Amino acid sequence: MSQSHSDHPEFLQHHFSDAEQQRESAKLGMWLFLLTEILLFGGLFVFYAIYRSWYPEMFINAHTVLDVTMGTTNTIVLITSSITMALAIRSIQLGRLKQTVWYLVSTFGLAGTFMVVKYFEYAHKFHLGQLPGHFYTFTGIEGTNPHVFFSAYFLMTGLHGIHVFVGMCLILWLIVKTKQGKFSPQYYTHIEMTGLYWHLVDLIWIFLFPLFYLVG
Repeated sequence: MSQSHSDHPEFLQHHFSDAEQQRESAKLGMWLFLLTEILLFGGLFVFYAIYRSWYPEMFINAHTVLDVTMGTTNTIVLITSSITMALAIRSIQLGRLKQTVWYLVSTFGLAGTFMVVKYFEYAHKFHLGQLPGHFYTFTGIEGTNPHVFFSAYFLMTGLHGIHVFVGMCLILWLIVKTKQGKFSPQYYTHIEMTGLYWHLVDLIWIFLFPLFYLVG
């Protein structure tokens, strides 16, 4: 005898026995993916630590040319975006679709603000010649191989920026699907998984900010 629609909801994939199993499988897959992200950035933090130990005075001198105000602004922006993402998840759990959309739009807007601030920060460094590798032409930093600092800076903050952009694409997709009524208190896995990803993106910045902007 075939199952009724209530026994087998539209969002339930055929290879799962129930919605809870599907949700837990998705969460396990996301945590495994986030583990690979932690390993990636963990390797970059080791790279940072090694080169900082080799050129300690240069790193101290180089970090002073970074704009702490812009870095602090982006830190506040991303922390706030984590809050709005968490509120979006809570809203969909309560079945408040309009609130969910509003919080997702807010998260998207905050992510866009982060990228705009980073654009102006990068543009200023391009103008001054504070660039990685042989592109480095700035002469105002004392110490050996100051281009190493900016190689680490652009590599790590640039990769983080790519993750922010990917997160924005995911959040935009969630906004569209939420407006279409694809999510409900019974099914919000995509919003929850994107939330986990977004929290990791924010957490990585929490480490990048002090390492580059504050630690002297």
